[in-house]
Amino acid sequence: SALKNLSSVHALKPLIPTFCFVVVIVYGQADKLRNFVAGIFIPQYHYPFPVALCFTQVLVSLVFINLLHALGLVHLRPYSRSLGERLLLPTICNSFHSVLMTWTKTSSPYANLFLFTVPLLPLLTLGFSFALKVASPPSHHLSPLESLYAPLALILHSLSLISFAKVSESVRQQPSDVQPSVFDIYYAQLVNQSGVLGLLWLLHPDKPWLVLKMSNWRNLLFHGYLLAIVLLGMVLNFLVCVSALCVSPLAAALLYSARYMVQLLECSISGHVRSTSFTPCGLLWHCRSISTKHSDSERRRK
Repeated sequence: SALKNLSSVHALKPLIPTFCFVVVIVYGQADKLRNFVAGIFIPQYHYPFPVALCFTQVLVSLVFINLLHALGLVHLRPYSRSLGERLLLPTICNSFHSVLMTWTKTSSPYANLFLFTVPLLPLLTLGFSFALKVASPPSHHLSPLESLYAPLALILHSLSLISFAKVSESVRQQPSDVQPSVFDIYYAQLVNQSGVLGLLWLLHPDKPWLVLKMSNWRNLLFHGYLLAIVLLGMVLNFLVCVSALCVSPLAAALLYSARYMVQLLECSISGHVRSTSFTPCGLLWHCRSISTKHSDSERRRK
């Protein structure tokens, strides 16, 4: 893997913890900014279309990576059908997980249990890693939809990370001249995901033509907010996928859930938390209220 190659250079070994710390910080700030922009864009422009947002993000990612290839910055092999078939399972899991997580942002009442289950992702990923033999380093009312979709999103994301790692392990056994790179795997996954999300969008009640008709295309701020959400989501998804392919699925799970774990930790040690709030539901309610107040204050300043 890339991290092992980096650690093999003795002079660069001391820089590995710093590099990992920088990646976590960048990911956390980008995720925070994306959630903030989405919190303004979705209610202001009445854009509760998670499938459309995910599909747009995948298309922009494909355009961007092909642009890098055209500029000679990234070498890409043509789409491989055999590699695409291997990536079918992680693609499906990742696509549905992306839709579910975007849906929580468009339907804020259902976000509480999702926030609580995200820090459990590393534990579930570690359990799947051992089960599938993947090499890796050592009283709030919940709606029925929330109770069903939150664990489902957690399982789907964990399976997608494990499947990415399994594919990465299998392609490393191929000869070096035909071995696909990390970008080749990521590109093949994007092509698969565009097909999965495109089909899902056609089957969804919010058809593409309805979403395009209801979008406020004449407003420049609409374009700016939408582009910011898509580009930030592209960066976040790329960092998680590369972590799963180059390091391990556990590292990708820790990167994805780091910000949520820090947020829950900050809420748990806050002096304003009542003793009854240290239950999971109370803690979630407290974190939710803090986040809402912070977002409101930011919007007033703007």
